[in-house]
Amino acid sequence: MAEQPETREFHYTRSDFERVRGMLYKRSGISLSDSKDQMVYSRLARRLRALRLNSFTDYFDYMSQNDNEWQQFTNALTTNLTAFFRENHHFEQLAKHLRQHAHGARKQRIWCSAASTGEEPYSLAITAIEAFGRNNPPVEIIASDIDTGVLATAEAGIYSDSRVEQLSLERKKRFFLRGKGSNQGKVCVRDELRDLIEFRQINLLGEQWGIEPGLDIIFCRNVMIYFDKPTQSKLLERMVQLLRSDGLFFAGHSESFVQATHPVKLIGRTVYKPVGTRP
Repeated sequence: MAEQPETREFHYTRSDFERVRGMLYKRSGISLSDSKDQMVYSRLARRLRALRLNSFTDYFDYMSQNDNEWQQFTNALTTNLTAFFRENHHFEQLAKHLRQHAHGARKQRIWCSAASTGEEPYSLAITAIEAFGRNNPPVEIIASDIDTGVLATAEAGIYSDSRVEQLSLERKKRFFLRGKGSNQGKVCVRDELRDLIEFRQINLLGEQWGIEPGLDIIFCRNVMIYFDKPTQSKLLERMVQLLRSDGLFFAGHSESFVQATHPVKLIGRTVYKPVGTRP
């Protein structure tokens, strides 16, 4: 860690950073690199101010006595970068898969495992509606995140105009309501999108996810990069066990699972299917 600037409000040492790094890894499996020391300081300094604490030592003591602070700690340190239809080729392949695997009355089940502020699950819902040409497609979406703060934003479904500016005019008119009065400059997702999504708080390192096997699709994009290799392998194995034999696993553009030891095989641009037998 570089020598701390004189202007820092709180004393912050390498030992403080290492303690935070260890706590976050144990709690969420997220592995922070050495380069994140300043990020840790700036984000947790906000918590110290909010709690009117004088030092990181005081904060650690506070956390040991207040279990509810763990969620605020996790929320502060998780990174949530997202956008509507990010990596659009994934949604094109999703639409094709949904149409090809529509069977009778069975609903296809999708898990968006890093929902963040909601742009990704709502993009999934839009894709499903467009793929089937109706507002009630045979699709169920579970959207989860470890961060309760971003999940609250996702459930509200309210965004600034700038968040949807890259969408076509047709999509904006069909799937969003434009704010008026005090909400001018904002849009709100329409109910037909909300109706397809169930938002849940899920820690991927938790023992129970509460998700039944037989998923058709898992979106786990730009999540594994925050975990070390053993944790990545463990999570991938566990997630793939929830997929149907003809299901798909969508990863992020910087993630790769092509080693022979992985339970998936590459079939497209960061799109995988399970290997081995399953339902």
